[in-house]
Amino acid sequence: MAKLSDLLAKLSYECIKGSEDREITTVCYDSRKVEDGSLFVCIEGSNFDGHSVAAQMVEKGAACLVISKDVEVPEDSQVSLIKVENTRYALAFISAAYFGHPAEKMKVIGITGTKGKTTTTYMVRSILENAGLKVGLVGTIETIIGEKHIPALNTTPESYVLQEYFAQMAEEGCDAVVMEVSSQGLMMHRTQGFVFDLGIFTNLEPDHIGPNEHGSFEEYMACKGLLFKQCKVGIVNGDDSHVSALLEGHTCEVETYGFKESADIQAKDVTLYREKGELGVKFSVSGKLNAQIKVPSPGRFSVYNALTAVAICRHFAVEEERMKEALLKAHVKGRIEMIPISPEFSLMIDYAHNAMALESLLTTLKEYNPKRLVCMFGCGGNRSKLRRYEMGEVSGKLADLTIITSDNPRFEKPEDIIADIRTGIQKTTGAYVEIVNRKEAIAYAIHNALPGDIIVLAGKGHEDYQEIEGKKYPMDERVLIKEILEEDSKQ
Repeated sequence: MAKLSDLLAKLSYECIKGSEDREITTVCYDSRKVEDGSLFVCIEGSNFDGHSVAAQMVEKGAACLVISKDVEVPEDSQVSLIKVENTRYALAFISAAYFGHPAEKMKVIGITGTKGKTTTTYMVRSILENAGLKVGLVGTIETIIGEKHIPALNTTPESYVLQEYFAQMAEEGCDAVVMEVSSQGLMMHRTQGFVFDLGIFTNLEPDHIGPNEHGSFEEYMACKGLLFKQCKVGIVNGDDSHVSALLEGHTCEVETYGFKESADIQAKDVTLYREKGELGVKFSVSGKLNAQIKVPSPGRFSVYNALTAVAICRHFAVEEERMKEALLKAHVKGRIEMIPISPEFSLMIDYAHNAMALESLLTTLKEYNPKRLVCMFGCGGNRSKLRRYEMGEVSGKLADLTIITSDNPRFEKPEDIIADIRTGIQKTTGAYVEIVNRKEAIAYAIHNALPGDIIVLAGKGHEDYQEIEGKKYPMDERVLIKEILEEDSKQ
């Protein structure tokens, strides 16, 4: 139970019917969950507007409706009508109050950017937990609360769900929470109702622009920039060309990291290493922190990810040795995930599922001068054909051998999707083979590996299913690799 006036305490609103002096049993934004005494927030979505069911919610027993436009309710009802400018914004503050402002009981770290969010959140969690803190995580793959792992539906959950997670984390005794903050989450006010202790910016590239996302790159950038009006300290990639525009109007202290000498935390003396199939980077850090870092993950973007994590954890006074230990152990499922099956060649799983991500990954791996760079991937069904052409062309240009296979065909035939990828790859001189069955494709890559090869299984990443004709079938590439090796050992 909560007092309505307490739930509204940090909001500007107008009470146009009823009283603020009443008890609320539950807070809802899903009309199916309304019961006697509920406060129902009328959210206007792309497919459904909660305002349209206002009268029904009153009949179900709602004690209060939070609205942003006029609604019709029975005149003789005792319902309280609270009018606000934006109901999504209001939901965030009401939810925070309903759960007792749990974010105030922990240090909250928010990470935004086009790439690197997921990897960096896991690195930060690894470092802080290695230093003895208990850390919650909210991200693209999952939410972690103590021993509980909850698969994610959105990168940044709806504000009510986020506050519920925060409350559970506080109850579990978490000292901190590290979370990915998407541009959509910021645009839809999912992270309102509290202030981040640290706000992080990794990088910015054109992405999430189109119907039901962002209308332009400028809008996308402006939404990312909202984080720096909602945090105490902003830690930003000073090398990114968009950083000045992104920080326009910021209200936080600002620290920078990067390769530039002007950065507060600078990376230099980067060297690539390859040891028994493992690919990684070594570099030194100077400025507000001085350290020698080794990360078992390839490429310049791994330097950025580690540098970001180090810049964050400096604020928790983590000892250098603990940072270094944690960075050696930190890994993210499906993000440049090394699978150590042979010292002769390198095998990895990565989520790269568009041309931009695949090009970045393959370009990075070529710097390790592999005997051959082998790329296996497919594309999702019922999605843009342009993506298939582009990914085929990128792999054809950069990989020595492309293995075209099936991803999530959904309601399309895998052979038709493969044909589209072939169209792209045939614009290049790249060698390719087509193997529809993904397990057979992986087996082909392993069985035909040459000493010094780097093999990338791209597209699925952390996903542990394959979607075919509306049904998700279990399919984890790690399991497939294990099965292949076991079958090989019996022959």
